[in-house]
Amino acid sequence: MAMDVPEERAQARWLAGLRPIGGWPLALGLAAPLLSGATLIAQAFLLSRILGRAIGEGAPLTDSQDDILVLGAVMAFRVLLGLAGEIGAATGAERIKLELRRVLFRALLTKHPDWTAGRPSGALGTALVDHVEALDGFFLRFLPATVGAAVLPLAFAAAVMPVDWVVGLLFLITAPLIPLFMALAGWGAKGAAEAQADALARLSGHFADRLRGLTTLALLGRGEAEVGRTERATDELRRRTLRVLRIAFLSSAMLEFFAALGVAGVALYVGLTYLGLVGLHSDGLTLQAGLFCLVMAPEVYHPLRTMAAHYHDRAGAKAAVAELSKLFGTLPDLKSGTDAVVATSRLPEGPLGLNASGLVVSTPDGVRTVLEGIDLSVAAGAHVALEGASGIGKSTLLERLAGLRAGDGTVLLGGIPLPEIGEATFRERVAFLPQRPHLFVGTIRDNIRFGRTRADDAKVEEAAARACVDAFARELPLGLDTPVGENGLGLSGGERHRVALARLYLRDPSLILLDEPTAHLDPATEAEVLRGLLEFVEGRTLLVATHSARVVYALGTSLRFRDGRLVPVPKPQIILETAA
Repeated sequence: MAMDVPEERAQARWLAGLRPIGGWPLALGLAAPLLSGATLIAQAFLLSRILGRAIGEGAPLTDSQDDILVLGAVMAFRVLLGLAGEIGAATGAERIKLELRRVLFRALLTKHPDWTAGRPSGALGTALVDHVEALDGFFLRFLPATVGAAVLPLAFAAAVMPVDWVVGLLFLITAPLIPLFMALAGWGAKGAAEAQADALARLSGHFADRLRGLTTLALLGRGEAEVGRTERATDELRRRTLRVLRIAFLSSAMLEFFAALGVAGVALYVGLTYLGLVGLHSDGLTLQAGLFCLVMAPEVYHPLRTMAAHYHDRAGAKAAVAELSKLFGTLPDLKSGTDAVVATSRLPEGPLGLNASGLVVSTPDGVRTVLEGIDLSVAAGAHVALEGASGIGKSTLLERLAGLRAGDGTVLLGGIPLPEIGEATFRERVAFLPQRPHLFVGTIRDNIRFGRTRADDAKVEEAAARACVDAFARELPLGLDTPVGENGLGLSGGERHRVALARLYLRDPSLILLDEPTAHLDPATEAEVLRGLLEFVEGRTLLVATHSARVVYALGTSLRFRDGRLVPVPKPQIILETAA
């Protein structure tokens, strides 16, 4: 779908606004072509004078020894300028990409899980890697070429004008033709680049999603079908990429043709003047003047040809920016001082009270309201069970309280509104254990230590014992050093929950939110795990969503969803027998 013109202009201004982030290296990369162009005029003048003396006047080269030395120094200086400009532009582009990736990654971390769940992980990965990398050519090649193309052809024409006004006028007339045809070709290149970026994002998302569900696809016998779909998506990307290259090659060939015509026109004019067929000079055209015009002719068109050759870098960068805007909804402001320390309210020490009012949470697509007008109050240090039928919203409520779900309403933690609490402070003082805790590839010990990476083995083993992880780990050949796969592959559901609980025991939270912590456990193991949990939460605030009568009885205080509200439930009078 075509992009609105105001939106396209806003994206172009945002892209241009990234330039200051490149700092002085990028400024050097932009200034180097101009300095090189100034020295090029001196180089052409010296070369034409040396050859004019040697050929036209028959003077020996020793008479031009000083000019030859200066010419060598100018050429060496131009080489150093080109090298410095290339390094400066590359360094500036890397600075911009690094800062943009950092800001985008921070934006991803601040998004709610329901936001990321609605977008393919492959597309997000492509945004951070490929789309940001697409800006490299814009700042490294196209921007310096644009600066040179805007200044150097006019400067070269002005330098040639005192020598021969006809050649200078020819440069001024023919040079603008190249940007004109470049703009015509750029219209087609822009559309092709946007289609290619869109196809790349779709292929990345498709591949990442299929890779994640590879086991399920194999079990359902859909492997061959998905291979075919991936091949078709890959073929579409190939065709769109070749279309971009075809337009780029066509535009380059066309621009080379007009540049060659301009150079040929200067050569023809100089040659006819020497033959006496064109007499626009009363005193004739000297050999030095003719050589100077011939040397400068290709250089007048060279900056324009360079910019045209790198025009696809601009198209690719604009397409990448459009994809970033579409994926994130808005482009990040890299000049807003993202590193500034934001003043936040200080949480009180000790257990934290929890108060929520008017909570409204909808599904990620906004079609259905899961929670509406929920009020909740948990005193500091209280242990409360949250009851209700499956699907009524217990997990959603815990996710909203843990800051993992967007929604309306007010949440106070220790009397402080949630938005006023710094992210680091919140994550340090609040612990949340979901129904499906995630375990990473590594050993059981590594997954437990993830709760506090600097914990020693004694602390890890103490947490494992409290969560009853050692009850099954001691039966494994390597104990806690037994490796597990992604998401706890190799462990049962109950074992994964116990590892996640042990991970939590390494921390020192003031508020603990648990979602079915004893699910998948037999009664004896549940009793042991619950005993360790109650020991750990002494002096801490606890809110548990559960279906377990044993957990409800152990906590004493219970809230139940009823008619869209949370109402207190009397403590059960039947004492459950505790396993020996």
